[in-house]
Amino acid sequence: MLHISRSLSLPDTELTERFLRADGPGGQHVNRTESAVELRFDVAASRSLPEDARARLLARRDRRMTEAGVLVIQARRFREQARNRDDARERLAELVRGALVAPKKRVATRPTRASQERRLAGKQLRGKLKQARTRHWNGE
Repeated sequence: MLHISRSLSLPDTELTERFLRADGPGGQHVNRTESAVELRFDVAASRSLPEDARARLLARRDRRMTEAGVLVIQARRFREQARNRDDARERLAELVRGALVAPKKRVATRPTRASQERRLAGKQLRGKLKQARTRHWNGE
């Protein structure tokens, strides 16, 4: 059971772990042990996720999400399989926690008159500077 929040936990039946050989530090030992972890979570078929969180996760443009709606997390930071497993599970929990929070709606605002005037004054200054350059280059 992977605890996400007080009200949400993902059962282990919805998570698929695969262990593979990791690259990186570890000497000859790295060639013999499968310390890297690939954690798969089928977001599209999950029964424990709330519908709005599922939609937000599926809508993310994330290279870890397959077209079938499966989230794939690879963890190979550590030399020990157990630490990589915990790392992958924590990263998944963090992603799901982020999807549980609805993004705030953007409130449309208008620029202030002072900011508009500053912008126009800057444009006029820039135009005068460019105009001064052209007169100089044309030999006038």
